[in-house]
Amino acid sequence: MTEKRVRDLLAAERQRLERALARHMHEDDGEQSDPFFDVGNLAAKLYQDELEESLADDFRVQLAALERAEQRLTAGTYGLSIESGEPIPHERLEVWPTAERTAQEERARAGRHEG
Repeated sequence: MTEKRVRDLLAAERQRLERALARHMHEDDGEQSDPFFDVGNLAAKLYQDELEESLADDFRVQLAALERAEQRLTAGTYGLSIESGEPIPHERLEVWPTAERTAQEERARAGRHEG
């Protein structure tokens, strides 16, 4: 995989994540100051706010992974597992440009966290 292709993939991923994060940022609409405030609406709004914040947190985690991938590209270690140093297959990086480990290492890691 060429460096240009990697840069294109990472740039597209950054754009996707930044757009998604912008859509899920919390906006205070001041509903609590409404004299006809409905507690049922508050519950729905609180649920929606928590969901949006959870999604925004996930996008922030993904952006951090993207920044680590950009750092690995600069350091010349992009495409190598941070765990073993083994090459990550290009097919995996095409689908998941921020991949830090091989698929086998990710499965082993997930298994350790489940048990």
